[in-house]
Amino acid sequence: MENTKEMRAWLDDLKLDHPLVVAGPCSAETEEQVLKIAHELKDTDVNYFRAGIWKPRTRPGNFEGVGALGLKWLQKVKAETGMKVCTEVANAAHVKLALEHDIDMLWIGARSTVSPFIMQEIADALEGTDKPVLIKNPVNPDLSLWLGGIERIYSSGVKNIGAIHRGFSTYEKTKYRNNPEWQLAIEFQNKYPDIPLINDPSHITGKRDMIFDVSQTALDLNFDGLMIETHYDPDNAWSDASQQVTPKALVQIMKDLKIRKETDSEADYNKALGLLRAQIDVVDNQIIDLLGKRMKAADGIGTLKKEKNVAVLQSKRWNEILGKMVLEGEQHGLSEEFILKMFKAIHQESINHQEKIING
Repeated sequence: MENTKEMRAWLDDLKLDHPLVVAGPCSAETEEQVLKIAHELKDTDVNYFRAGIWKPRTRPGNFEGVGALGLKWLQKVKAETGMKVCTEVANAAHVKLALEHDIDMLWIGARSTVSPFIMQEIADALEGTDKPVLIKNPVNPDLSLWLGGIERIYSSGVKNIGAIHRGFSTYEKTKYRNNPEWQLAIEFQNKYPDIPLINDPSHITGKRDMIFDVSQTALDLNFDGLMIETHYDPDNAWSDASQQVTPKALVQIMKDLKIRKETDSEADYNKALGLLRAQIDVVDNQIIDLLGKRMKAADGIGTLKKEKNVAVLQSKRWNEILGKMVLEGEQHGLSEEFILKMFKAIHQESINHQEKIING
């Protein structure tokens, strides 16, 4: 699969003056709920109305979607509002039903992308369709697996393709529901800059109050659009209540988001500079997060030393770390002077943490 400008033709043909916006409830619950949300979104910048109708959950027992009945509700959305509609498909039967009901765009979820067997089944069912098909990143942070799923869909003759970045599962608890791993999305863009890349801040954050910040980061990184879960009564939604926003809140988010628009003669330079600065911001945040984790480990060491009445400073261990880090730094083009200054500062902060615990 080679990167070509034709890959983004379906998006360019919309002739939007703003990023693509896909919005609607996590789950279609009732016909009334679906139509009410759609009518509240129809005169906004939302381009596709989304609703999940097949909703297998991580663990059984929760609401798992209304099934094929929801496709008729999406047809009513099209008829009454004129909006394009989309839903998730997870197997060949879903694809067949969605195409029969003329759903305008389909997306494939993270739990499907993780399995080449499922992706091939879906690809065979989609063969030759001209509907746009969006492929979410797999649950685990594996770029090859993500690209492999996209390649299977592309090889079936589907040329209107996009990707959705929804973050990645991690055993370690973070402030995100699914860790964004921005660097992996950036690498995706570098390999296939013309495949439209959509950010899903709802699934990344799991919290509605974080959606704006993640959306802004995505736009700063030149993402092509956003998929945001929207419900008129999010607190009482049947699934993923905490990550959905009201239509009114969505409109405000879209108004507040800053989108880079270049009009001067140095547009390409400024665009490239802005993208690189956004990448630096992402990495800087990762550095702070890692330093915080390092200091937590130092706190644990301080507790152990206090229990055993051991001195804070262990010179032999420190010199071993410093020598190793200087060699590691050289392999990444970092000067010895920089490594020494940085790790001396980190070491001093670790000592401060341990002394606070021992003296506390």
